[in-house]
Amino acid sequence: MDKLNGSARLMIVSDLDHTMVDHHDEENSSLLRFGALWESVYRQDSLLVFSTGRSPILYKELRKEKPMLTPDITILSVGTEITYGEAMVPDDGWVEYLNNKWDRKIVLEETAGFSQLKLQAETEQRPHKVSFLVDKTGAQEVIKSLSEKLEKRGLDAKIIYSGGQDLDILPQGAGKGQALAYLLKKLNSCGKPPNNTLVCGDSGNDAELFSIPGVHGVMVSNAQEELLQWHAENAKDNPKIIHATERCAAGIIQAIGHFKLGPNISPRDMEFPYAKEACFKPTDAVVKFYVLYEKWRRAEVSKSDSVIQYFKNITHANGVVIDPAGIERSLHESIDVLGSCYGDKQGKKYRAWVDRLVITQIGSDSWVVRFDLWESEGDMRVCSLSSLAVNLKPETPEGFVLTHIHKTWLKGYASRDELACACKL
Repeated sequence: MDKLNGSARLMIVSDLDHTMVDHHDEENSSLLRFGALWESVYRQDSLLVFSTGRSPILYKELRKEKPMLTPDITILSVGTEITYGEAMVPDDGWVEYLNNKWDRKIVLEETAGFSQLKLQAETEQRPHKVSFLVDKTGAQEVIKSLSEKLEKRGLDAKIIYSGGQDLDILPQGAGKGQALAYLLKKLNSCGKPPNNTLVCGDSGNDAELFSIPGVHGVMVSNAQEELLQWHAENAKDNPKIIHATERCAAGIIQAIGHFKLGPNISPRDMEFPYAKEACFKPTDAVVKFYVLYEKWRRAEVSKSDSVIQYFKNITHANGVVIDPAGIERSLHESIDVLGSCYGDKQGKKYRAWVDRLVITQIGSDSWVVRFDLWESEGDMRVCSLSSLAVNLKPETPEGFVLTHIHKTWLKGYASRDELACACKL
């Protein structure tokens, strides 16, 4: 939250599984479309919050599997844990708050009497969350009886049922909604309330998010019946909540446009040749550069000299690229090599995307852009910590030029033979 000097233009608070992440989309198209939009338009002045039922361990596993962005804030374990930034620094104030009237031992004692409840994996058991699996046919009866038993023991607990099988027991003050309310209060207290907040979900444990006053909300098109039923009973007349016609992250993009919260055209949806922008944005230029780079190698853009000419138009004739091995090459020579790599990743599920994009203005018309450049092919994944120098040049065909690219490997994600290629930029 400290990255912003003032209020966030937009704060997106999104569930992960089946909301931001579509597990039925093998190409991760909608997730990548959202990622390109966020890095291009919103990363510098907005906040991205992931709110998931996953524990930290399973959350990190998902990040290794999917081309996800790094959020500013992560709400984990159904709203019982809040962490900040890449390092996932825990919010100690939230932990202290949840400790009030919570006794995990009592929960385990009382649930032991219900044969219908099956403990979930140890990774999903957290200090302020006890998680079970239960068949939906008997779920409501179990919830009613268990609530009464916990209340008799003096425990102020909350039971959340979602996904048709997951039953989580939390402190009464926990949950995705309460965690968001806590964050909003914290932002308000330091004079940084978001200008707009968009919450996004698909299942019962997301319902609390939509109950926070003043937020916009989107239930993705594939939302489960339990969330749709909650909406019908509690919020059907709220114009700030919509049921999208698009699945998962595509539904989130749709909602940004529906509520007029800002631009909602992803660079991945823009046709080549790109229109020259009236107002140059370094973030937009970098994201488009690597989107086109990926499309060229996947053969998703025409094999035309105009593509290679575009790359040369936006790079300085004397510019250089320093690869992660420390080898310096001419940018234009590298682009000539790229020309021979057309379609070399076709049909191989190759993807390239940028994350954690930060710009620093170093002159009236010059910037340094730093970002993580990820590339994946099947189960293989590499990442280079990249910096790129860009200058505004109104007299050139595209209005700007890249003069320098420098890359080093992120520890643990160095290149493997499967992804090695002389045409890397």
